[in-house]
Amino acid sequence: MKPDLATITAFVTVARAGGFREGARLSGGSASRLSDQIRRLESQLGVRLFNRSTRSVALTEAGEGLLNRLSPALDEMELALDVVNSYRNRPAGMLKLNVPTAAARLVLPDIIPAFLAAYPDIRVEVITEENFVDVLAEGCDAGIRYDESLEQDMIAVPIGPRTQKFAAAASHEYLQKHGMPEHPRDLLDHACLRGRFASGALHPWEFERGDETIELNPTGPLLVRPGGGTDLAVQAACAGTGIIYLFEDWLAPYFDRGDLIPVLADWWPHFPGPKLYYPGRRLVPTPLRTFIDFIKTQPVRASR
Repeated sequence: MKPDLATITAFVTVARAGGFREGARLSGGSASRLSDQIRRLESQLGVRLFNRSTRSVALTEAGEGLLNRLSPALDEMELALDVVNSYRNRPAGMLKLNVPTAAARLVLPDIIPAFLAAYPDIRVEVITEENFVDVLAEGCDAGIRYDESLEQDMIAVPIGPRTQKFAAAASHEYLQKHGMPEHPRDLLDHACLRGRFASGALHPWEFERGDETIELNPTGPLLVRPGGGTDLAVQAACAGTGIIYLFEDWLAPYFDRGDLIPVLADWWPHFPGPKLYYPGRRLVPTPLRTFIDFIKTQPVRASR
């Protein structure tokens, strides 16, 4: 008996998700049902597709080969069905976005609630990821990133504020004890709260005034992973641990409450706002096309 479409779809779901539980979560089914479908497919094909252990599920060489051949066909089938969706009076479907934490915190709250209210038949899944990723390989429709070099077949659309600023800040208690820096290079003698990317690279601190640009790598008592650890660094700065360098919009509420004091404000650098990017080599799914049209109609919010 030949495998049916449901069984093949179950295989691709588990392979892309990297496991039965995550596959069940993404598909809205059950892990046990997916496991049964995979066992049935392996029996029909007479070959093992996954190596399973108590801790992980990984594709075998045969499984890798099958996934590579099936994925383009299933993607095309989904896009064909989405063409039909475009004829609906109310767009529907899932929009999956891969975004950095900063965009999830500073950009999307002004957009997503209004978008979902305008299009109640569309569901949005947001995945936070600090690294630049292949959105298709990650199973996403589009991504949001800041000032990244995109592949040639990617299309980029501005989303959110067109320019933003990085800001340095510290608590009143810290500045009272250690003094206010007068020049960016003074930071080399201060306790600075830094961020390290998953790649191991430290996020440099950049400052600019007029034609002068300065890039520093100061040291300090706390190092966090951008994204999940950023709030910890902010709270540490409020507690007087050191000086933080972050999006001005992120720090704005702390400035307003007096928890943090601006440092070297006349040196804060401007940078281009974020962009929504997506592959240009394929038909744009209806939920994504609807989202793109929506953000193009939204008033541009100025950075603080």
